[in-house]
Amino acid sequence: MANLIQLIHIGKNALQWSDDVYRDVLYRITGCTSAKQCKPEQQQKILDYMKEQGFTPEKKKDHGRRPNVSAGRERTLNKIEALLTDASRPWGYAESMASHMFKQPVIEWLTDSQLTKLMQALIVDARRREDKR
Repeated sequence: MANLIQLIHIGKNALQWSDDVYRDVLYRITGCTSAKQCKPEQQQKILDYMKEQGFTPEKKKDHGRRPNVSAGRERTLNKIEALLTDASRPWGYAESMASHMFKQPVIEWLTDSQLTKLMQALIVDARRREDKR
C-alpha cells in the first residue's frame, strides 16, 4: 500500500501536476483528496489514470546484494562499491570477476589479498574506460 502511494507521488511529480490539479484528479476518481485516505483498489485506479496520462514508472535497477564483510575489510569493499557505481555495474559483475580470477564467486569468502586484487582489477578497468573517453 505504501508503495502505491509512493508511486502516485512520483507520478504527480513526473506529470508536473500542481497540488490543486492532483487533489482534483484524486477527488474525481476516488472521492478522496488524499492518496492515504484511498483504499488500495482506488490507489491502483489513480495510478492507472496517471499511466493513461503518460506516466511511465521506471523499474528500480537491481544492483545486487552488497557483501557483508568485517570492519577491517569494509574500506576495501567501499572502494569496490564506488568503482562499480562509477562504472554503472552491479555487484554481480564483481562476483563474476572474483569467480574468474580466484574461482570463488562469493566475495565474502575472498581472502584479504584476493579482495585487494579484485579492487585493483576494478581500478585498471576504470582507467581503461577513462582512456576510451
